[in-house]
Amino acid sequence: MTEKQTLYLLPGLLSDDTVWRHQMDHLSDLAHVVVPDYRNCDSITAMAESVLAGAPDSFAVAGHSMGGRVALELFRLAQDRISRIALLDSATGPAAAGEEEKRMGWVKLAREEGMAALADTWLPPMVHPDRHDDDAFMQELTNMIGRFTPEQFHGEIRALLNRPDATPLLGRIHCSALVLCGRQDNWCSPGSHAEMAAAIPGAEFEIVEDCGHMAPVEKPEEVTAALRRWLLY
Repeated sequence: MTEKQTLYLLPGLLSDDTVWRHQMDHLSDLAHVVVPDYRNCDSITAMAESVLAGAPDSFAVAGHSMGGRVALELFRLAQDRISRIALLDSATGPAAAGEEEKRMGWVKLAREEGMAALADTWLPPMVHPDRHDDDAFMQELTNMIGRFTPEQFHGEIRALLNRPDATPLLGRIHCSALVLCGRQDNWCSPGSHAEMAAAIPGAEFEIVEDCGHMAPVEKPEEVTAALRRWLLY
């Protein structure tokens, strides 16, 4: 019997395995699925290194949002060990003008008013407007954010503000690659994802309809199906 490949599902900002539960449950027949926890790291490189410390010689990696940046840093550090790479609702460039002020405003809110107040402000723009009135869905994500401390959040923000420009890496990716995003992702647009996919030789590009930035949990069946196809081709 062929040994299952290892698949790392990398969470984004303020995210844990909540975002990946459907994929964990429905891809386990194809892969040994691992969702790492690097919430105490304060750089993209440290996050990637924490994954590599326990990784096998060869593995597949899918990253959502900030996790996509960690996936690309893993590729930079150990490209010969990565068999497949998927980038979901993510981006590659360095911090943009005005980004630090916005992100540090969120940190100030978390420190002064708590993580629940942060969730009330930060979360709604991240998901499709149709989900705003889905109390169970929004509460699950709010609870996830509440499992982080303001200090951990600040560390993740430092990591993002000091992130490397991963754009030059895209043309070096020659393994099986998938680029995916929600049609209504207002943080990382479909257009920017199309450019990412075009820069990766042979990459598959998929848009998930009626979906915001949190694609793996907003449209879990569609995302799982896309990842299944990626794992099999």
